[in-house]
Amino acid sequence: KLKAYEKVNLTEECSAMIQKKMPFKSKDPRSFTIACIIGGKRFGKVLCDLGASINLMPLSIFKRLEIGTIRLTTILLQMVDRSLSYPKGIVEDVFVKVEGFIFPANFVVLDMDEDKEVPLILGHPFLATGGALIDVKNGELTLRVDEESITFSIYQAISSSI
Repeated sequence: KLKAYEKVNLTEECSAMIQKKMPFKSKDPRSFTIACIIGGKRFGKVLCDLGASINLMPLSIFKRLEIGTIRLTTILLQMVDRSLSYPKGIVEDVFVKVEGFIFPANFVVLDMDEDKEVPLILGHPFLATGGALIDVKNGELTLRVDEESITFSIYQAISSSI
């Protein structure tokens, strides 16, 4: 849970996406992409970043999805270069569908340029909710709900049908 006036440090990948300083390229198994559905819209590549302490959504996507109301927040996002960004707020309990599983997630909403290829960031709060197990040696991500699980390859973009 984010606290009032908390400063959230972002990873290099998150900062690059927000600041448009370089094209997305996963250089590290801490970051990989999956496909998901939010608000009835399919996203073919969503960045899963173990180093990100938040889930991040551009304001333009939030407006298109019509998935709730933004709760104002006082948190600050600190980029890798130490610059600060001020989010519009947080949208809570957004349902994220991955394959047959549906997970609730809170998103920080930021007025930023939308990356057409990888438009959203799912950080460790989402991965924790999904009971994620990441096997770096074998390149696999397993999401779990109760006794059920599904496993994906993390070294290639996951584009299986949802």
